[in-house]
Amino acid sequence: MPALAARMSEVSISASVVMTMRARELAAQGIKVISLGTGEPDFPTPLHAIEAAHKAALAGDTKYPPQDGTPELKRAVQRKFKRDNNLDYALDEIMVANGGKQCIFNAFMATLDPGDEVVVPAPYWISYADMAKIAGGKPVLVSCPQNNGFKLRPEDLEAAITPKTKWVMLNFPNNPTGAACSREEMQAIAAVLKKHPHVWVMTDDMYEHLVYDGFEFCTIAEVEPALKDRTLTVNGASKTYAMTGWRVGFCGGPKQLIKAMINMQGQATSGVSSVGQAAAAAALDGPQDLVRERAEDYRKRRDMVVEMLNAAPGIACHKPEGAFYVFPNIAGCLGKTSKAGKKIDTDTDFALALLEEKYVAAVQGAAYGMSPYLRISYATDTDSLREACGRIQEFCKELA
Repeated sequence: MPALAARMSEVSISASVVMTMRARELAAQGIKVISLGTGEPDFPTPLHAIEAAHKAALAGDTKYPPQDGTPELKRAVQRKFKRDNNLDYALDEIMVANGGKQCIFNAFMATLDPGDEVVVPAPYWISYADMAKIAGGKPVLVSCPQNNGFKLRPEDLEAAITPKTKWVMLNFPNNPTGAACSREEMQAIAAVLKKHPHVWVMTDDMYEHLVYDGFEFCTIAEVEPALKDRTLTVNGASKTYAMTGWRVGFCGGPKQLIKAMINMQGQATSGVSSVGQAAAAAALDGPQDLVRERAEDYRKRRDMVVEMLNAAPGIACHKPEGAFYVFPNIAGCLGKTSKAGKKIDTDTDFALALLEEKYVAAVQGAAYGMSPYLRISYATDTDSLREACGRIQEFCKELA
């Protein structure tokens, strides 16, 4: 068999995908598995978005779309950035991609040369580092410890930036921790970035509307306008509007960067599903009450999950400001043995034993660049969450 490209040795299979696949295998055997490993809203797509897609299809809007996005959706994105983030982007400073993930991939492919460094605060969404590697870059991980609320400290960011730094990646509210930065904290990060004009700034704001307890979201180009001409602001319809399967992401940034990213997308996938874009435009321009209502449901779930996990022996769970994840510390469970005889030396051991013995799927913190933790998604129904947390408590009580 001919050899695969050498770059594939640098790319790992997502741990969340691995856990989801194993959970499905168990479910196929008739076992009731509760999956807390997938970052996907359990709510339905808003009806008016579905109706807009249907209407577009019936009207014949089923041909190749523009590579950069339909004018209707780009104008809706333009209004969204102004309304939610106080950011003014011209239409040629906006592009639409197949999910926010492709925006990030396009940007890395359009800008990274071999050896360029990408600063990634850790814990981090698994794909950031792998996408940087595929594009020839080198991820530089910066620890964001729990004693700082899993947030990026300005002095740690300063220490990580070198002449080779091409990008600094920001994701707050964060996947996997749910941590979010206040305006003051973001201003401190911006102050560091202002000192390094050779560095691009990318902010993945996919969870911006999922913040709780009166917390106010902010994005870096809004907080520090002087950075706007080298910032790529990435967002999408997936988390806010429960539209993961529609695959519609978007971003705003400097015209020349966007132009290069559109060129890259043209060689990879071309434009995004035309009916998906119609649905996304309707979601962005439609009533937003549903977003706030669902955020309140997530808040209630967060509170219940944090309380129940903190009642489990050996687990300490930080209460995050946003997203729909918690990132509990399981240090108190290490060095023990499960009821079935599995030695728990790492968070990976914990996650696998929890799945095999209690049929709860979560993802080990090691996959996100920080141990010993678990990423638990509470984007599932309350009854399932309560049952899953009860099983985790039982698993921990049985450790010896």
